[in-house]
Amino acid sequence: MLAAIRPSDVELPLFLHVLGAMLLVGALLVVALAIARGWRTEPEAAAAPTRFGLLTILVGVIPAYVLMRVGAQWTEAASDYPESFDPAWLGIGYITADAGALLILISAILAGIGLRRLRRGGGLGLGRAAGVISVVLLVAYLVAVWAMTAKPT
Repeated sequence: MLAAIRPSDVELPLFLHVLGAMLLVGALLVVALAIARGWRTEPEAAAAPTRFGLLTILVGVIPAYVLMRVGAQWTEAASDYPESFDPAWLGIGYITADAGALLILISAILAGIGLRRLRRGGGLGLGRAAGVISVVLLVAYLVAVWAMTAKPT
């Protein structure tokens, strides 16, 4: 029922937040699947899906995170919540977003180094580490999506 009384100046930032969150979860799923595909193939053939997964971190995950985070801050600012407003779902969102930023940064660094090493014939271990981080992030963001939609108190 809260959505029925939402002011219209919150609609655009909320749309951008939700769009960024959907793109972020989708990009992380692509990364996880691509790198998992690289695990299941021969080492010579593992470079292509690993490279695709690492590139997806750089061109998909990072911009989607920025869109999600900017949309979240803009939505909260436009919502004009009172100072005492501190629901659990908002706290879960901040925790997953802030911890996720650190893990995305680590994953991007691993992706950059891994892409450079893949050109020389190595780097699969860094790709696998980035894949594990993407799975952890995917689980955390799915919990955040649940919290944002179910709105536990």
